Amino acid sequence: MSPQENYLRTYLQPLILHEFAGQLDPEHLVFQQTRKDFVGDITLVLFGPAKRLSMNPVAFGEHVRTCLNTLSFGGLPLVVNSEIVQGFLNISLSAHFWMHAHREGSRPSPQASGKKVLVEFASPNTNKPLHLGHIRNILLGMAVSRLAEEAGDQVIRVQVINDRGIHICKSMLAWKKFGDGETPISSGLKGDHLVGKYYVRFDQEWRQQTEERQAAGLEAKHAKEQAPILLEAQQMLRDWEAGDPDVRTLWQTMNAWVYAGFDQTHQRLGSFFDRNYYESETYLLGRDQVLSGLARGVFERDPDGSVWADLTSDGLDRKVLLRSDGTSVYITQDIGTAIERQTTWDADEMTYVVGNEQDYHFKVLFLVLQRLGHDWATRCTHLSYGMVDLPTGRMKSREGTVVDADDLMDEMVAAARGRSELSDKLQELSESDKALLFDQVGMAALKYFILKVDPQKRMIFHPDESIDLQGHTGPFIQYAHARASAVLRKAVAMGFASMDDEVPLLPQSIKQAEIDLMRQLALYVDSIESAYSQKNPALLCQYAFDLAGHYNRFYHDCPMLTPETTQDSRLFRLYLSKEVGRVLKRSLWVLGIDAPERM
Repeated sequence: MSPQENYLRTYLQPLILHEFAGQLDPEHLVFQQTRKDFVGDITLVLFGPAKRLSMNPVAFGEHVRTCLNTLSFGGLPLVVNSEIVQGFLNISLSAHFWMHAHREGSRPSPQASGKKVLVEFASPNTNKPLHLGHIRNILLGMAVSRLAEEAGDQVIRVQVINDRGIHICKSMLAWKKFGDGETPISSGLKGDHLVGKYYVRFDQEWRQQTEERQAAGLEAKHAKEQAPILLEAQQMLRDWEAGDPDVRTLWQTMNAWVYAGFDQTHQRLGSFFDRNYYESETYLLGRDQVLSGLARGVFERDPDGSVWADLTSDGLDRKVLLRSDGTSVYITQDIGTAIERQTTWDADEMTYVVGNEQDYHFKVLFLVLQRLGHDWATRCTHLSYGMVDLPTGRMKSREGTVVDADDLMDEMVAAARGRSELSDKLQELSESDKALLFDQVGMAALKYFILKVDPQKRMIFHPDESIDLQGHTGPFIQYAHARASAVLRKAVAMGFASMDDEVPLLPQSIKQAEIDLMRQLALYVDSIESAYSQKNPALLCQYAFDLAGHYNRFYHDCPMLTPETTQDSRLFRLYLSKEVGRVLKRSLWVLGIDAPERM
């Protein structure tokens, strides 16, 4: 709840309810953000209460205005203006209120909530490098994790690495047939890129063999299924499951290459995990849980021996949990993994960051866990997100048309280096400092562009748009932070005292840009809480962008270091600059973005 709504519900709402005793309840009073084309800090919707009272909305609004005029803050009037417009009461609050609200609302409570939150994200396959789609997943997972931490929760970050299966064997087989002993060291490639190269090579050979068999007269489906290289991969999977030592050794070697490559990418993205789970260790989990549920009548067995969960009473369908031969399906593994993790971590909440193509899967998973008697499953959530496309279309791993995460990061840093408005201002920096800054700006462009989109929306990534210093971008926000830092450095150089934590008094004369800036600062905690409760980092992105915009207007409208600026205004404006820098830096940290001091 915003600070202005919280205050008005605490002090204005009782006055209204008292005046209309027995006729209105708190839920009948609806506050909302004032529309941008009207003046006001908060708006009370008059239609609903007026209708219940059989009053004209304007008449009811006048009653509310009378109540508003009795409220004070710090011995001064709370409201500086109120206006009834077409059934809405737009309310403007005093600068003293916003100064207090900023002090209370721009600093999250340092006390831990005691709540333990587990977030699963990333969860890649070990047959290819991380790509643009993984980047969105990882950035969302890290941002939601830090939103939880900023709200005071304890966070456990985990991933399930899909390190077994036919797709893994395809890379292994292609390397064995065509690799000629190539390694990351001998090739100069990151390990994940090397393994991904052979995943693509497998698909190329498979396509060629399929086409050859079709040319010989075989039907397309049969030609694909009977291609020798696919049959060899399937046999390799059977050998892996049987524990063949040669296959297992090759599997361990190539997975180690991939993990080393993943680690480098995660380090650059700023992502990390408290625990890695591996499908090779978890794929057998859940079978006993399903058999236990079968014995208790939770599930049912079909005549062919397969075990099913009948979820039709909950609007879903029947879901197979064990095949007729007794082997597990993918959801069986997820059941076991979820139970094991809850036993290990005793989490209050568990969030899965997975693309929206798995929406149905998680509805089934959470319901099955509940039917097995695990009440904590009601506190499991699926952070569903849309896919990432490029202006040229969809990405396909098997065809080698994906955008590798490493290549994309390199391109974004190169784009930052090429921005003339950056280069012209960095003459005093060393080459190493410039390189660091270009990396920070390029990564900010990438991260912010992805996180500013509502997770549920499918998105198209435009590299050129993301790097603009003047647009709705990460570098724009970084620049505002650097500008605030530069103001404070200049103030110290001119002999003004460095800003400490003491809050100056409001100056006798205050401009609207200063009030707007205080208001935006005051909304930080509310923004964190909203973004966290909705699992939507885009809300924090918008907050940080708005704060940067307000600071830029304040910077131009409110001189800080000119001789004409009075001492009380100078101290107050420098204090606001310091607070803007602090809140922007904190916002960017939550989003996984660095906040340079110079740009």
